[in-house]
Amino acid sequence: MENNELQRLVERISIDLFGKPFKHKAIFNSRLKTTGGRYLLGSHHIEINRKYLEQLGKDELIGIIKHELCHYHLHLEGRGYQHRDADFKALLKKVEAPRYCNQLPEQKRKRRASKILLYKCESCNLAYKRKRKMDTSRFVCGKCRGKLVMVKEYFV
Repeated sequence: MENNELQRLVERISIDLFGKPFKHKAIFNSRLKTTGGRYLLGSHHIEINRKYLEQLGKDELIGIIKHELCHYHLHLEGRGYQHRDADFKALLKKVEAPRYCNQLPEQKRKRRASKILLYKCESCNLAYKRKRKMDTSRFVCGKCRGKLVMVKEYFV
């Protein structure tokens, strides 16, 4: 999809769902990294992240366009156009636009395994699970004041 096709799509969605024309530019911006799109307050243009079309499809793109058009039309009318405003939330609901776009598959972080250290008291065998190493020459068992030894280190 090229910029002129995006422009026509935005204009069509604006007329069909909002009943008002979109009179500014809608373009793809490849520099957007963490967001699906943005509405520019100064120029009234809308920029869309092309990766959302490529990786999540046209339905996600249409959702992003609806969301940005909510900002656009409310701002031009002088009403609450920010995410926290009641006018914005009501218009999102009316046109069935998402409040936030989905995360790109490439942005989803894998959960890092965390290291667990297991210490035991030599006297009473009380186990201590720790995330950080401890100096066993300085610390003793809280129950019997016995000597602590590291038993094992494992990942969960």
